[in-house]
Amino acid sequence: MFSAFVSGFFISLSLILAIGPQNSFVIRQGLLNQHVLAVVLFCGIADALLICLGVLGLGTVMAPIFEDYADLLFGISALWLGFYGLGRLRAAYQVPRSITADNTGESIKNLRGIFSLLAVLTFANPHVYLDTVVLLGAVSIGYMGLEKLLFASGASLASLAFFASIGFGAKRLSPLMRSARAWRMLDIVTALIMFIFAVTLLAQISWVTG
Repeated sequence: MFSAFVSGFFISLSLILAIGPQNSFVIRQGLLNQHVLAVVLFCGIADALLICLGVLGLGTVMAPIFEDYADLLFGISALWLGFYGLGRLRAAYQVPRSITADNTGESIKNLRGIFSLLAVLTFANPHVYLDTVVLLGAVSIGYMGLEKLLFASGASLASLAFFASIGFGAKRLSPLMRSARAWRMLDIVTALIMFIFAVTLLAQISWVTG
């Protein structure tokens, strides 16, 4: 029975390891040392909610919807990520000469603003649903009763542990982020991640590949 928990944990961990828009934002907040716990909890709870929905069977309902509207979802998400990436590039060349977590104008200090952006990065990403609701939901079909609950618990714990690791791990590095050069490099890397992810989404649109 414990194998269901272990399976859920490592499958979820393998799906979330790739650095994407949401992960890069968590790392950024950790480096800024701003509301790290709140950001980690938001991401962990959001993933747990989607995982539970998938395990409860929503994945089988959503799969046909993704097939019908995949192009639209991928297109909108790619467009949004592209604009966000351009924003980070713009910020990279507007950073003041001396920057800290307290004086940066690019940080979002208001929790409402942070949660709003996180909500978009999380729930506007089609791959989040494919990984948590559809894929993990499909794998959980092989478990019944308590084993299904343990599978969902393991998958959710993996997500929370990952976000805690990158968020609080980045927080420990925040003293190093005291120069404009360091923040400029971070913004450029973040922009590249957004662009790569946007291109990846565009590549999955049928009229583009066809």
